[in-house]
Amino acid sequence: MTLDDVARDLYGLAPSEFVAARTAQVDKAKEAGDKELATAIGKLRKPTVTAWTVNLLAREAPDDVAALLELGAALRSAQRTLSGDELRTLTGQRQQAVNALAKKAGELAAGHDHPVNEGVLREVGQTLTAALADPEVAEQVHSGTLTTAETYAGFGPAGPGSAAVEDKPATQKPGARKSGANKSKSVKSKSAKDKSPEDKKDDTSRQELDDALAALETARTARDSAKQEAESAADRLGGIDSRIAELKESLAQVEQERQSTRAAERTAQDQLRTAERQLDRVERWVRRARERVDD
Repeated sequence: MTLDDVARDLYGLAPSEFVAARTAQVDKAKEAGDKELATAIGKLRKPTVTAWTVNLLAREAPDDVAALLELGAALRSAQRTLSGDELRTLTGQRQQAVNALAKKAGELAAGHDHPVNEGVLREVGQTLTAALADPEVAEQVHSGTLTTAETYAGFGPAGPGSAAVEDKPATQKPGARKSGANKSKSVKSKSAKDKSPEDKKDDTSRQELDDALAALETARTARDSAKQEAESAADRLGGIDSRIAELKESLAQVEQERQSTRAAERTAQDQLRTAERQLDRVERWVRRARERVDD
């Protein structure tokens, strides 16, 4: 049993079940004599509702999530190559895919008796957008072990804050030889030093442009999401206003009926009193007539 195995199991559970299951896994690792694993398991963070919803989506709709992440890779490539037409096309596809998957995530959550509100679904969409822009977030989403919602501003990786299992930094004993990867890194550093000021300036400008383009696309996505939310709220408000108008009209009709009924009730009461007086006169007449007959 590895930490990754435990994380995959735990992050497939509902948030309300997480703590108890994590404690059970810690105890299990201790019983097996693996104190290091037990400590690592104990550090696994309980997922937020948003993170759980994204994890659920990754587990129950893996093909859809994989297709979305492939779209993210294509977008990053288009940003690097400055393919404007392709970028616009992929951006439109991205917004549609994010909206569709956020909706599907909400349906899946409701199907597990854990319905989520609009705020959570909005954070799900923001997290999926971050996964499109940042390979690290994409990997966390793909593995279904996210711990919290993510956002992406377009300036570098979103960071390890949402990762369930953080990578351990590699340590090197004093005097040990550098690995091939470190040697390669050293060579690259030397190559970078050999670059002319003009080349360095071009690299910096190109990196700034890449960041600006990524920020632009993220801002557009945020704008589109906010626009959709505003339109949805306006539609709901319009529906409520229409309902209020209908209720007011119904209330006016009922008030008219009430007034008419009250007038009818007064008339009926007058007629009742008149009929009672007439009945009283007739009864007295009958008594007098009977008395004369008896005499």
